[in-house]
Amino acid sequence: MPLTDTGYTALRVTREGAVATVTLDNPPINTLDRALVTDLIRFVRSVRDDDAVRVIVLESANPEFFSAHADLKWMFEPDELTELADDDGDPNLNPLQQLHERFRTLPQVTIAKLRGRLRAGGAELAMAADMRFAARGRTWLAQPETRMGIFPGGGGTQYLTRLLGRARALEVVLGAELFDTDLAERYGWINRAIAPEDLDAFVDSLARRIAALPPGVAEAAMQAIDAAEASGAVPDLLEEAQAHAKVYPAPPSVVERMRRAVTAGAQTRDGELDLEGLLDRLN
Repeated sequence: MPLTDTGYTALRVTREGAVATVTLDNPPINTLDRALVTDLIRFVRSVRDDDAVRVIVLESANPEFFSAHADLKWMFEPDELTELADDDGDPNLNPLQQLHERFRTLPQVTIAKLRGRLRAGGAELAMAADMRFAARGRTWLAQPETRMGIFPGGGGTQYLTRLLGRARALEVVLGAELFDTDLAERYGWINRAIAPEDLDAFVDSLARRIAALPPGVAEAAMQAIDAAEASGAVPDLLEEAQAHAKVYPAPPSVVERMRRAVTAGAQTRDGELDLEGLLDRLN
């Protein structure tokens, strides 16, 4: 399957030299829904064994939303999420964990270029990349799941702890606040916050530089760094999956709360601009 395949419905894939760019394009807010998850699974499968691609850049077509979060409909219809399970993936993980781990373990170097809001599953997808660079003052991150009555279950607890450490991961998950780029950079959630007008050029230059390394250099470097990390910081998604099963599928009270959230505007552009406030007003 060529990387420029036009059969995708919720993303676009282009390639220039050894750099592939994946643009999330799932209006209105780049929700991780059936269409986008299916396209991402398809892309990951097609690129894994493509030796011509050395670097993958993940970005959004929407400057307001990198990816809002996973489809809230899955709170009401958990069977639809279950149907997205990867037959070739770890059966002990949920479908979003499977997707994010497939992306995280790609042999290529992956870079998330962030603009707009990314929450919950959207933030987890970005954390599955090797590196994250964000437009300063125009990017916000959050894991608001506890406000919804659950907790991050698409890899979030493991990825956050790996990047931020336990205390800050707890702050992000239990506090469920929206982080701006300055704080996210200071905490290690992103590599750097970069002036919006410079972000594209910076990521493009970095991607090209990595792609131009002698064959095998980037792979060997990542292998060595991953080995150093394996002393205890490698994600334990099985533990997260077992814990998440205690809160999802959600009990009726949580499902009803999320129905009220959707009625109040969640998963619409206006509602998502202040999702945390919308959820708080449900109390």
